[in-house]
Amino acid sequence: MANFYTEHPEIKFHLSHPLLKHIVELKERGYADAGKYDYAPADFEEAMENFENVLELTGDVCANVIAPNAESVDAEGPRCENGRMIYASKTYENLDATIKAGLNGVTMPRRYGGLNFPMAIYSAINEMIAAGDTGFENIWSLQDCIETLYEFGDEDQRQRYVPRVCQGETMSMDLTEPDAGSDLQSVMLKATYDEENKCWRLNGCKRFITNGDSDIHLVLARSVEGTRDGRGLSMFIYDKRNGGVDVRRIENKLGIHGSPTCELVYKNAKAELCGSEKLGLIKYVMGLMNGARLGIAGQSTGTSQMAYNEALSYARDRKQFGKAIINFPAVYDMLATMKAKLDAGRSLYYATSRYVDIYKTLEDIERDRKLTGEKLTAEERQECKAFSKLADAFTPIAKGMTSEYANQNAYDGIQVHGGSGFMLEYACQRLYRDARILTIYEGTTQLQTVAAGRYITNGFYGQIIDGFLAKGERGYALENASAFSEVASQSEEWCSEEFLPLKEKIAKMAAKYNEAVNYVNEQKNDELKDFCIRHLYEMAGDIIMALLLVGDAVKDAEMFGKSARVYIRYVDAEVEKHYAFVMSCTEADLEYYGKN
Repeated sequence: MANFYTEHPEIKFHLSHPLLKHIVELKERGYADAGKYDYAPADFEEAMENFENVLELTGDVCANVIAPNAESVDAEGPRCENGRMIYASKTYENLDATIKAGLNGVTMPRRYGGLNFPMAIYSAINEMIAAGDTGFENIWSLQDCIETLYEFGDEDQRQRYVPRVCQGETMSMDLTEPDAGSDLQSVMLKATYDEENKCWRLNGCKRFITNGDSDIHLVLARSVEGTRDGRGLSMFIYDKRNGGVDVRRIENKLGIHGSPTCELVYKNAKAELCGSEKLGLIKYVMGLMNGARLGIAGQSTGTSQMAYNEALSYARDRKQFGKAIINFPAVYDMLATMKAKLDAGRSLYYATSRYVDIYKTLEDIERDRKLTGEKLTAEERQECKAFSKLADAFTPIAKGMTSEYANQNAYDGIQVHGGSGFMLEYACQRLYRDARILTIYEGTTQLQTVAAGRYITNGFYGQIIDGFLAKGERGYALENASAFSEVASQSEEWCSEEFLPLKEKIAKMAAKYNEAVNYVNEQKNDELKDFCIRHLYEMAGDIIMALLLVGDAVKDAEMFGKSARVYIRYVDAEVEKHYAFVMSCTEADLEYYGKN
């Protein structure tokens, strides 16, 4: 029987990273739940066995329920009736299968009914569900909104809402409006306090809301009358059971047809404040969006995997001129490059997940300790700070680069199919349509370059690249983890002799990247910097992923050696292209481009 986990050993490889043991031990608080819950592990080996069982079950559900339903869901799509959203019929089967498999509340503590799994394991589940159906991943993965409620809500709210999500209720984040897309400071949905009923009331309209008729909503609304910027915005929890929100319409989209994108009308809807007033955009949405962006990196990785799978299968079966087309250089070049981008993007995705895991778990430990008057140790605070910065720097690259690769792989997947790829009976066309949104929602690639911009110009990506060149990603990451820092500082050369030529090529790319960054900084022109930033962003992403992939190849040459060699050839040309563009850029170019 097909299984998306056992068929893709690359996923398991990324869960063998030495940092995962540290993550699990932090998450389990010394395995304190053992004995309290029959599914809580007593040690790391038992925790890994639990993960393996759940991931195999996920792989089965994705391969044998979600993926076979994808074409039907794409054809039928959701619909709107009497102000409510109704999923495509097979979507209900998908939801039922994931609930029965226990794939809800994955990262939530067991005291609320969750699995208490690390983000890295959630990321593996997310990738497989996206491979089954990119659109359904949106519905399933929005359970991640509960992270924001858990982090910023009070204990009463946690007890009332977290168990519901763990039992399978759905969530949405209601942010954008007809006049407030990327510019969330312009949100005008009105929140007023109802003194008589001691609650907040929401009035207005939200647009482009994924899974907008969900059970529990996190809503960005303007609670301070007379304001027009982010300082007047707060985060609210809306419970569908209370009524007051109708679905006006469901958008008719190019792709991800199974994912309902709704326009919502709030009519005096009862809501409650999440966290503190006026911090909705400044603090809470930033955390919410970073989680969503990591989710899109997983969605992109799963989509890339399926685009590659479909292309590879077709190329093996399709014969022209007396032989399978996979034997033609023009085809195997495309396939090898698709696989290299997939492997590089996946490595970046899991690295980012691990960094998020550590700082989020340490922040949670800090919240727990505050209840007893304790604090993080100095070493823990330093570790939290280091991994928080790494996560913040890696997230925009992970979201932007993996989503761009998903589009490129979906495009090449159709090309491998030739004329057949243009026919609707082949899944590659659905993957192509589904992939297109990945570079747009939760912040376009252009906005990811803005988010990454300060880490480019202040040299932090350059520092990461230098650290990876010196110690490899594993050594660099472990050095920042207090439990491993001494061991990591004594580590030997991370790159084997077999792959030293690739490392040397990457070092030359890094020198060009640093030269290009210095050139832009020396111009002291913000417009020129913004004009060049996408090129610097891609250079940084290319080099970081190249180092990650070489590190993977050193650990498993059979699995990643080919991809590492193909990818370094690919990004060598990409870095040279971007370098040439940036180094030739002047203020005169700005005037020319601006006029045209």
